[in-house]
Amino acid sequence: MHTRFTVLGPLRAWRGEVELELGPPKQRALLAFLLAQPNHPVGTHEIVDALWRQNPPDSAVNVVHRHIGALRRLFEPDMPSRGTSRWLVRASGGYRLEADPESLDLLRFRHLRERASGTGEPAEATELLVEALTLWRGPTASGIAPEVRAHPAFGAVDGEHLAAVKHAAERALESGREPRARVLVTLRQAAALHMLDEALQARLILMLAATGHQAEALEVYRTVRARLADDLGVQPGPELQAAQRRVLAQTYVWDDPAPAEGTRSADHARADVRAEPAGSGRDSEAAGRGRESETSGTGRESETAEPFDLDHRMSLVVPPAQLPAKLPSFTGRLDELARFRGLLPGNSASTVVISAIGGMAGVGKTALAVHWAHQVADRFPDGQLYVDLRGFHPSGTVMSPAEAIRSFLDALGVPAQRVPAGLDAQAALYRSLLAHRRVLIVLDNARDTEHVRALLPGAPGCLVVVTSRHQLYGLVAAEGAYSLTLDVLGEDDALRFLSDRLGPDRIARDPDAARAIAAACGGLPLALAVVSARAAINPAFPLSGIAEELAESQGSLHAFSGEAPAADARSAFSWSYRLLSPEAARVFRLLALHPGADCSVAAAASLAGLRRAEIRPPLAELSRAHLVSETEPGRFTCHELLRAYGSELGRSLDAPPERRAARRRMFDHYLHSAHAADSVLAPSRERLILGPPVAGTVVSEFADQARAAEWLETNRSVLLAAVEQSARRGCGEQSWQLAAGIELYLDRSGRRQEQFVAQTTAARAAQGLGDVRGQAHAHRALGFANGRLERWVDAAGHLARALDLFAYVGDRAGQGRVHRYAAFLANARGRHEEALEHYAQAGLLYREAGRRSGQASVANEVGWTHILTGRYRKALEECGRALAVHQEIGDRNGEAAAWDSLGYAHHHLHEHDRALTCYEHALELYRAIRDRYLEADTLVHIGETRYAAGEFERAADARRQALDILDSIGHPDAEAVREKLKDAVAAGAGEQPAHP
Repeated sequence: MHTRFTVLGPLRAWRGEVELELGPPKQRALLAFLLAQPNHPVGTHEIVDALWRQNPPDSAVNVVHRHIGALRRLFEPDMPSRGTSRWLVRASGGYRLEADPESLDLLRFRHLRERASGTGEPAEATELLVEALTLWRGPTASGIAPEVRAHPAFGAVDGEHLAAVKHAAERALESGREPRARVLVTLRQAAALHMLDEALQARLILMLAATGHQAEALEVYRTVRARLADDLGVQPGPELQAAQRRVLAQTYVWDDPAPAEGTRSADHARADVRAEPAGSGRDSEAAGRGRESETSGTGRESETAEPFDLDHRMSLVVPPAQLPAKLPSFTGRLDELARFRGLLPGNSASTVVISAIGGMAGVGKTALAVHWAHQVADRFPDGQLYVDLRGFHPSGTVMSPAEAIRSFLDALGVPAQRVPAGLDAQAALYRSLLAHRRVLIVLDNARDTEHVRALLPGAPGCLVVVTSRHQLYGLVAAEGAYSLTLDVLGEDDALRFLSDRLGPDRIARDPDAARAIAAACGGLPLALAVVSARAAINPAFPLSGIAEELAESQGSLHAFSGEAPAADARSAFSWSYRLLSPEAARVFRLLALHPGADCSVAAAASLAGLRRAEIRPPLAELSRAHLVSETEPGRFTCHELLRAYGSELGRSLDAPPERRAARRRMFDHYLHSAHAADSVLAPSRERLILGPPVAGTVVSEFADQARAAEWLETNRSVLLAAVEQSARRGCGEQSWQLAAGIELYLDRSGRRQEQFVAQTTAARAAQGLGDVRGQAHAHRALGFANGRLERWVDAAGHLARALDLFAYVGDRAGQGRVHRYAAFLANARGRHEEALEHYAQAGLLYREAGRRSGQASVANEVGWTHILTGRYRKALEECGRALAVHQEIGDRNGEAAAWDSLGYAHHHLHEHDRALTCYEHALELYRAIRDRYLEADTLVHIGETRYAAGEFERAADARRQALDILDSIGHPDAEAVREKLKDAVAAGAGEQPAHP
């Protein structure tokens, strides 16, 4: 009977068609160690060292012999007691595992690689390498003890995988377009795990460009460069730089002359949003979903999507006014302001004006940019956009251009369902919206030129102000930007700064002390502000005493060691810090661990391990000292220099276990709060079962969907940063669990690029842990995210991987959900028979798992697929079967979904009374379980049926109720319902509707 083994991923073995149970952990590790070195003798002492490292028990050698005997009996149960084993052979004082390419995936992999190296045809070589790489299901021998897997033997096999990925990329770049797309899936996964491998990242950059993802290629370069600088303190090497230059210069030789997907001009983008392409917008949403589906589409109309005029839409939206509040006091910078005013002579609409403000941290770049922006805002009647790009955030959570553009599209009034997939298309739409408009754009805290290039308008009429610690030579050279580097304040301006904040009388009483304070702060505005705040709170303090304390606390901010005045800033911060209460000082240090731009009261309480009531006094004390600022009620932030100072103090004063515990509480706060919000938004959805949060964690609770949605939207950037930081510095399990918890929210709000990034990070974290279940969930979500982005090859690859992983852990319900995702994507592409095949598989898996609710949901979604193909009577049968099961088991959400689908089928059969009866049942249930989004969705369907029956006033009433709900929860479907309401009102008045 044929025996075979796999070690490229989870360790597994079969005898015939029966998978074998490989025994206890040490026995599994021993087998994996031998499989990683097939056909080579491995000494017993080597085995002992690998299994027990430095502390083997006295019986270690005997234990090895016992495990070998057990494995022989497992693989060859008919072997005589003193017979010779076919697989495990004694050799050279140890053992050798005999195998061939037919019995061991590692040898099959090596055989295919060897064949690929021997052919001169790039396409053939690529096919062989792709076949070889499909044998991998994760890190070598994932699932065995980490201390054993750390042995170089496993690392060497992992290195073979990396070499094969690089080789496949090289040969695919010489081949046609289809091989490139197939290699890109594996290349992305490998690059996510090896961020600092410059050769690998260079190949990813070129492959992305070769498949039409130029903007993503440049984003990869920016991300890798930042990681190299932060983690290693080095710049990109020649290979990585050469890849970037090739993308920028577009010197790549294309085999396929057709325009690459995702590289549309601004004119194409304008055309796309007016008449949606097949597979996007409402058609694809409708095509893909039955009501219960966890794929969480947001609309189900089967009619053709109507043209949507974004120019008209923008004319109805209130112009964005995103500038931060005007500073109550602004000192100096008269020369700089005069030079800026010279940039806008007369009519500024003749060109795009770009001003780049550089300078060290704390020198006042943002203050100057915001102050000038407020001065000239009235010259830009179409609005002001502002974003903090967090280019130098101490936690490393830099905002990507994709996230920034998406926030701008939201501000410009683009409904979520109208935002195209991919950064290139979004940037093109953004430039189209700004054409012929006069908008002021402030891009704060940019890391470098590439960080802002996609955010620049393409037509005249706008003003762009960019701040950065770096001199943006590329922006000056390529875009004609006006560059200004800020220095610290001179003595006169520094004294004026103190006078504005402390009053001229106090300065006049002791001018020498005031000059000493200004000198001690090095003229750095941030340091002056911190000292001024503390002095203002303590008016009885003589300035001379403050000056003496500052002189005694000279130090250095190691995080900013290249910036000379930082030492003086540290002195200023130190003086304020030393006057804090012990609890406030501890909170200040812990806040430096928080990712993202700002922090809620609950998150701060979790960091400190305090209750909400206990955290408010220290936060108020920090706010009075200007060490943090309350940007809006209950949300706190601080300058990067202060955050770096807090981080420096934390590393020196707080024990590493305490800092790790604080991070764990913080990540648990976001994980469990997001889980609670998701539970409110979709009560009956399948979701992870979490263990309890660690002690000291404050979990947010939500009374209704509106509050849950508001919390997710407010904390979106922090949640995404937490996914990344948890993977990098915390517990990787929290990273993938949090990504799973926000999957529905990101999908329903149209955050497709952010979803892709978060789930990629989650997959990397789970794979690093060897957490097979976590990998399964992440690949499932990645498959759906890629489908949303219309990367169909990548989507299929991730869903196939998820199926394998769920099968490995024996999670049949998980497999069923993957098949439902695959069915959704098939429906979105009009492949309805393929969708039905996936639903058939899902139904079988749910039956084997004993999940009757899942089976019923599948029946409902099968019915929905029949509606899409016009088989309405068949749909009634399937949805009726789903209804009966949901009623029997008491699943009210599933019952409501089935009632709604039945109503939709009756509607298409022109059986309006029956449709309304079904809808009323669904509506009653959704109101009972407080699912407001699906309540609104059903009201929309009632409106459609009333409209079709000629009951225009009642149709308008239903649509008005739906619109009120969607507006209250900020849902992107509101715009479409608003237009339908206008139609119903017009028809009721006897007028011709705009969208008959």
